[in-house]
Amino acid sequence: MRLWELIAAVGGVPSGALYGADAIVKLADLTHGSSLGGRLEELRGRTVLIAAHDQLSAALAFLELDGVARRIVLCPPGVAREHLPGAIESSGADACLRDASGLETKGLRISSCVVTLKLPIGGKVTRRPSHDTEWVLLTSGTTGAPKLVLHTLASLNSALAREQRPADPVVWGTFYDIRRYGGLQIFFRALRAGSLVLSSPGESVPGFLARAGSVSVTHISGTPSHWRSALMSGATARIAPRYVRLSGEIADQAILDHLHAAYPNARVAHAFATTEAGVAFEVGDGLAGFPASLVGMAGTDADTGVQMQVVDDILRIRSAGNAVRYLGEGAPPLKAPDGYVETGDRVELRNGRYYFVGRSGGVINVGGLKVHPEEVEAAINSHPWVRISLVKARRSPITGALVAADVVLSDRVAGQRNRPAEDALSREILETCRRTLAPYKVPAIIRFVPALEVSPSGKLVRPNA
Repeated sequence: MRLWELIAAVGGVPSGALYGADAIVKLADLTHGSSLGGRLEELRGRTVLIAAHDQLSAALAFLELDGVARRIVLCPPGVAREHLPGAIESSGADACLRDASGLETKGLRISSCVVTLKLPIGGKVTRRPSHDTEWVLLTSGTTGAPKLVLHTLASLNSALAREQRPADPVVWGTFYDIRRYGGLQIFFRALRAGSLVLSSPGESVPGFLARAGSVSVTHISGTPSHWRSALMSGATARIAPRYVRLSGEIADQAILDHLHAAYPNARVAHAFATTEAGVAFEVGDGLAGFPASLVGMAGTDADTGVQMQVVDDILRIRSAGNAVRYLGEGAPPLKAPDGYVETGDRVELRNGRYYFVGRSGGVINVGGLKVHPEEVEAAINSHPWVRISLVKARRSPITGALVAADVVLSDRVAGQRNRPAEDALSREILETCRRTLAPYKVPAIIRFVPALEVSPSGKLVRPNA
């Protein structure tokens, strides 16, 4: 299947639209139009770096180049320029597609660059597929050079093969950038179901929600950090979705409860996926974690089923959604010899349910005892006056490290008029942690801060492990 064939159509005509911050494109306009200014054939058979600034330009490029380019390399915002030469070399990129304010290619080893038009221009366009286009995604690691992950359209769409196409058109919205794995998944879902509202670099949360609300968004996704920002903005009432999705970070019970309260008529679900492993599952029962019954369960279809294992507390996934391999000289194997992808996410089994406790490389060592920051954050976030927290190590001459927490407080809590003093809140938060955590995991230091840094991929920026 080509990407163009995924688009929902009525009477053979694409029925949806892409809503950018400054323009709207009806998908039907691409039937007899192009945003490439007549230069599509120049990119046939080439490896094209998609380096547009605007998501709408990138979305149009995906639709026009799948089946035409040999590879398309998705360059999301936030990739440091010093990492681009390596990404270009490893992917074999020999062409670039950008918009008027996209990546400046001077000094990069790109033989040609096509500048997209803001909107498709009508004219004769021949959509002639000639290649099984490969898709290259960059990982969203916060330190070091990103890894290049090779996918096919089939692996990227494996989760959709397990889902029914909606009976009625829907309008998706996403805080994600569609050049990241999580955003690309929503892009595909929107194409097969209706329309998509794209966020814009630098756009405020209230501004995005207002645009999404103006077109009656029905489905919307983001990371837990995105949703905490939305809740803090006071603008959640600008949309009335039927479905709210979280992914990309651990969805603790507090954020799920807050979203259920904000959208009582919506289905709130959290999904687990990684760029390398693909989509593993979605949980919609309102609880953090996932049922233990999912582990060891073979898919009902050999081509689309997902199998999961937990080995030494690490979640492993094998499915048709696994990426093919990493690109680049000296790249490590993406899969183990048995075909499983090790996610690096640690889980803990409690009362028939697995809970995510953190990444394998993010442990705080307190006197030889291991503390996962995410587990402590979940306890802190359960306090009603806490909106979000970040747990990190603080050096200690005695234990090597102490657990410290930066905490952002809510401005208001339902049923309470005034926020307690910070010293009283600090004591309450510590008592909350003591009730659920081992003593060595309880923060030694709590600091109240106005905000926490979120990466371009929508995740909390954590200090180096």
